[in-house]
Amino acid sequence: MSTSNPELRRQVIAIYKELLNLGKDYPQGFSYFRPRLHKAFMANAHLRDEDAIRNAIARADYVKKEIEAL
Repeated sequence: MSTSNPELRRQVIAIYKELLNLGKDYPQGFSYFRPRLHKAFMANAHLRDEDAIRNAIARADYVKKEIEAL
């Protein structure tokens, strides 16, 4: 994550926390959800391009909506 845009960093942390909170009610349990969430975010930790980071945030937001629908 680039330190040149603290707003993107704030958005990434916020969506991670929101997903983590939703994971508490995940059907397969929090112990199943949390490691997979962490792995998904760490897989994108190398991103530096702001457009790529915004796309990843949009994907995470889509996942959040899907989890809320469960």
